Amino acid sequence: MKTVVVGMSGGVDSSVAAYLLKQQGYEVIGLFMKNWDDSSVTLTSNCTWEDDLLFAEMVSKKIDIPLHTVDLSDQYRKRVVEYMFAEYERGRTPNPDVLCNREIKFDIFIDEALKLGAEYVATGHYCRKEIIDSNGAPVYKLLAGKDPNKDQSYFLCQLSQHQLSRALFPVGELLKPEVRKIADEQGLATATRKDSQGICFVGKVDLPTFLQQKLQAKKGDIIEIPESYYADLKKSDDLNELSKAYSYKREDGHIMAVHRGAHFYTIGQRKGLNIGGTGKPMYVIAIDVNENIVFVGCGDEHPGLYRKGLFITNDEIHWIRSDIEMRMDESRKYLVRIRYRQPLQEATLIKKSEGIYIVFDKPQRGIAPGQFAAWYDGEELIGSGVIS
Repeated sequence: MKTVVVGMSGGVDSSVAAYLLKQQGYEVIGLFMKNWDDSSVTLTSNCTWEDDLLFAEMVSKKIDIPLHTVDLSDQYRKRVVEYMFAEYERGRTPNPDVLCNREIKFDIFIDEALKLGAEYVATGHYCRKEIIDSNGAPVYKLLAGKDPNKDQSYFLCQLSQHQLSRALFPVGELLKPEVRKIADEQGLATATRKDSQGICFVGKVDLPTFLQQKLQAKKGDIIEIPESYYADLKKSDDLNELSKAYSYKREDGHIMAVHRGAHFYTIGQRKGLNIGGTGKPMYVIAIDVNENIVFVGCGDEHPGLYRKGLFITNDEIHWIRSDIEMRMDESRKYLVRIRYRQPLQEATLIKKSEGIYIVFDKPQRGIAPGQFAAWYDGEELIGSGVIS
């Protein structure tokens, strides 16, 4: 009998994952990870790690599996939270959930599982794994979950072949309503529990309050860039030009309001600007952390919100399938997304000596440096990288 350690989060997905694996004949061990215990920055008090642990204990008892706990809060702060702070300080937009999976759930967690004698680890992610043969060696494919509304493959876009070789995704073939139905039929305490929201393991936070743990608030100007600014800009098919974000100066627009720190804002953000009377919503279109300026544009169709392409440096490129990495000067058509739940977008990837350029068939809204771009071949997630 093979042993699998399931990451028990106190949610319905991991609960059903553990139940299904036991039904399939595995020796199942639950492992609860305590990764964050600072409730002072969360917006809700009913989603603490103590509550999560209580639900994990109730489910483990119900399905008759042992539950171990491990405190990884120090590693989580160093490898995920500190990365967040550093990225926001640079005016970039990180995705802590992607980092959490790469650095915690499928790295340190695997090490903890091996200590318990497990061959595999499992989570409640809505994605699938497939094994193929390549010249006599196994290659692991990461596929989208069957539920198009819950597919979480994007969050796993930085996993390696080693990590995938140890991973199982029991609910990846199911729809969310099916998962809740199984939980209800088995009398699991998490059957009707709401899904967690916000930052992985932290919860829902007010971002400026969270970031002010390390980043100082500093008042600066919010400057509106008018649409007329773009009238004289020359369009170019050059890859460097297509992939560059717009760069603005103070004199390109006019002051609309005052902000509390440019690094607290992200490109595409609408809320929290405190600008009224414009008739149309205002959006962040650029951030200058050196000058402490937030640039905004008025309206959903403002040109500053859209870009045709993006660039990923060589050191930020990650191939899940190293056997199909792109060669120099090669171009391929893939489906790409730059954020979770974004519909897949048709694009061309072009490999150059300095990195990979991604040129979309249609301009994309809210591309921000620090985000992860992930590319797919149909249902399979092939690779990803951090946007420059």
